[in-house]
Amino acid sequence: MAENNRTETARDNDDKDLIEGMIPKGTAQTGTSGGALARDVGSQADMERLEDPDGTTRATKQDDINADVAVPSDRRGSNG
Repeated sequence: MAENNRTETARDNDDKDLIEGMIPKGTAQTGTSGGALARDVGSQADMERLEDPDGTTRATKQDDINADVAVPSDRRGSNG
């Protein structure tokens, strides 16, 4: 079976070495930015699992704001 032309083009134009060479070795951080957010949501999930073992916890806008990943909206409600 022949490969997709886009796959072949991607391999021919691979920039991995160039991109990795731009970051000095040992300075790159893995994972997502906002590590505090993941830790905080994980802690919330642990606490909620005590009461509901099958429950699910997701990051909310307020969690993002608390972790300095987002800012509050400056939009006002319809009551002004």
